[in-house]
Amino acid sequence: MSTKEKIEDILRHALEAIEVKVEDESAFHVGHAGAASGGGHYRVTIVSPVFEGKSLVLRHRLVYEALAAEMKHTIHALALTTVAPSEQAQKVREP
Repeated sequence: MSTKEKIEDILRHALEAIEVKVEDESAFHVGHAGAASGGGHYRVTIVSPVFEGKSLVLRHRLVYEALAAEMKHTIHALALTTVAPSEQAQKVREP
């Protein structure tokens, strides 16, 4: 299982995610000090009912808690977009 697939799997289960999209952006950071240690750079979008009513900071904490083991070795950086289902529905309705 690739790191990308592992991230998707962990977040789907830990956060009861409806949607998880993981993009590996490690190639854009070649030569970066953090990349030298083997940790990758990922852009992650998560839609989860767990995020309903929670602040952005708390949402991000939940993601980092879920990925704590991966953050020690295989992930150097995350760019996060965390969305509650009600927010996703609003965006669809907006012109």
